[in-house]
Amino acid sequence: MTRESAADGLLARVWAELGRDTAELGALGSLPAAPLPARLDVSGLAVASVAAASLAAWARTAAADSIRLDGDRVAAAFQSERVARLDGVAPDVWSPLSGFRRARDGWVRTHGNYPHHAAALRRVLGLGSAEARPEVVDAAVAGRDADELAEAVTAAGGMCVVVAEEDPAADAHLREHPLVDLTRSTDAAPRPGPARGAPDRPLEGVRVLDLTRVIAGPVATRTLALLGAEVLRIDPPEPAELGWQHLEGGPGKRSALLDLGREADAARLRALLEGADVVVLGYRPAALGRLGLDPDDLTARYQGLVVAQLSAWGTEGAARERGGFDSLVQAQSGIALVEGGPDAPGALPAQALDHATGYLLAASVTTALEHRAVRGGSWIARMSLRRTAAELLGMPRGLATARRGLDDARRSALAMTLVGEAGSQRLAVPAIASPMGPVRWRAPARPWGADRAEWAS
Repeated sequence: MTRESAADGLLARVWAELGRDTAELGALGSLPAAPLPARLDVSGLAVASVAAASLAAWARTAAADSIRLDGDRVAAAFQSERVARLDGVAPDVWSPLSGFRRARDGWVRTHGNYPHHAAALRRVLGLGSAEARPEVVDAAVAGRDADELAEAVTAAGGMCVVVAEEDPAADAHLREHPLVDLTRSTDAAPRPGPARGAPDRPLEGVRVLDLTRVIAGPVATRTLALLGAEVLRIDPPEPAELGWQHLEGGPGKRSALLDLGREADAARLRALLEGADVVVLGYRPAALGRLGLDPDDLTARYQGLVVAQLSAWGTEGAARERGGFDSLVQAQSGIALVEGGPDAPGALPAQALDHATGYLLAASVTTALEHRAVRGGSWIARMSLRRTAAELLGMPRGLATARRGLDDARRSALAMTLVGEAGSQRLAVPAIASPMGPVRWRAPARPWGADRAEWAS
């Protein structure tokens, strides 16, 4: 099996899970390889997910072989943090508290990019309020057992997991469930589909509420904005989003703040939901229930609503309430040891679980809107980073792979600069392909919290 056919096979299965006509796959040209060198088939996962999002947007109107992906653009988009420059400065992506560390009896992966997660890790390790020198953290971790440390950090509100071997039986069980879980939730009457005004804006007239953070959700919603949807991102005032992360994930969106613990702000969100077509959720299930945002409740209350729910570990069992990031899922699922060497774990060449899940979630939303227009109903799409990890671990290995990734010069050539109130933003060009050719970001990200919590149109 070639790398291209592995991507084709994954795309065909996703298309079936979405309940779409396989004849639509004919609008897509031959799938390229993406220069994302790894032992696992990151290229196949990346290309298939971007193909799904591209095809879902234009499949019904595109001529045969008219949607053609560019493998280099896919790779640059999946490594978008390496392309980003904000006012000419590269973002400081990883905190010194984030990374692989050797414990007394194994390895752990810590994550301290957010200040509150960093503070929790320092408390458990007995470090000073600002101590983050890697060698000091390494020494503190070295004296702890891996399981005990991970449990203590998690209980304290921080982020730490044990680096584990892959579990083929567990992954096979996960793969018995859909990668893209799209279900009809209610019998609401059909609602008109997207306005489809301009050929390059297939989601024009669609309103999307974005309640997500950290790559996967923002990738999905910035893709919907790219396709012409009106996307309004809602964040709580605290904790503040990381500045570079908000801007890199925010082109084409507006940004507002609401404290849902205040009744006035909760009422404002309910008013927004009354006018929304889609809401994308990234909170843990307990928080969703507490805030009145449980997906089943939402679709019952707002007939015809499309809900996209994103999680790190899935929505079943005790793990569903754990926080997580791509790097942590890589570590605990076994990916880190597959990609590592004899002396230390390793990582994929991109936050590929996040990006792939984001593009597939965008394809799910676009498809749900089409289903709603024809069949009616409210719809719920669910995806998790852990399920995407199981998919990657189950893809064929040992295929011919790129020996090298993109160099800095090629990444620079695959960037575009947008200038707005938040300054100059150099971003990777979109990976999405259209029948009209390559697409470009429509507008720069707005400053965090700069907009009113209301629909623009």
